[in-house]
Amino acid sequence: MKKLEAVIFDWAGTTVDYGCFAPVQAFAEVFRAFGIEPEMEEVRKPMGMLKRDHIKAMLEMPRIRGLWIETYKKPAEEEDIDRLYRLFEGKLMGILENFTDVKPGVLETVKALREKGIPVGSTTGYTDQMMEIVTQKAEEHGYKPDAWFSPDSTHKRGRPYPYMIYRNMEAFAVSRAAGVVKVGDTVSDIKEGKNAGVSSVGIIEGSSEMGLGREEFERLSAEEKKRRTALVREKYRSAGADAVIGSMQELMPLLESVFLIG
Repeated sequence: MKKLEAVIFDWAGTTVDYGCFAPVQAFAEVFRAFGIEPEMEEVRKPMGMLKRDHIKAMLEMPRIRGLWIETYKKPAEEEDIDRLYRLFEGKLMGILENFTDVKPGVLETVKALREKGIPVGSTTGYTDQMMEIVTQKAEEHGYKPDAWFSPDSTHKRGRPYPYMIYRNMEAFAVSRAAGVVKVGDTVSDIKEGKNAGVSSVGIIEGSSEMGLGREEFERLSAEEKKRRTALVREKYRSAGADAVIGSMQELMPLLESVFLIG
């Protein structure tokens, strides 16, 4: 068995902000301000990417591209992306502190990892400025990873580039990618992990891919939960996930079945 050397988590939708609603709300409001009504699937599909790249990806989607051309008589250009991003940044900064509650099972899992001597890292699609708010509020709720890196630390090359993971590995003096696990709630997280050569684990409950708040999820019938869970699981598997967990409570048993720990 391989020795586990580090676990690297995503933030929104994985360790905080059940359902990953802060950026979703901000993206939707920004496009509406420009006369475009986005569908939730369009908003969520690029989740996990650098936020400017996310806006660019949305503008390249056929339906949104068509609506933009219909409204502005030409395709969106770089200056348009910049205008949308500036508005997005302001909207997100105004609501972030309200979306930093720690997800169920996270604190217990981090405690268990630390008791085994495993460092806890993290990567994000947020900027350093956004993370100042998120990390401060999350710490007030009891969550503080040993390291975090945003695309600001990798020359704006966020997911699916692997460089934020490499920065974590460097910080922890990890010598082998085979001993690292990346846990996230989007296809972009899975691709980031695969590109870095580490094991990628997708989480289902409270994920951006599931796209439901905790109460919404709990109100689903058993049959509907099963159906939606299967869809998210398949998304992760198709992206190359090495494993998929239903909730954070399943992570330690998974790791203990695959790695030597401690």
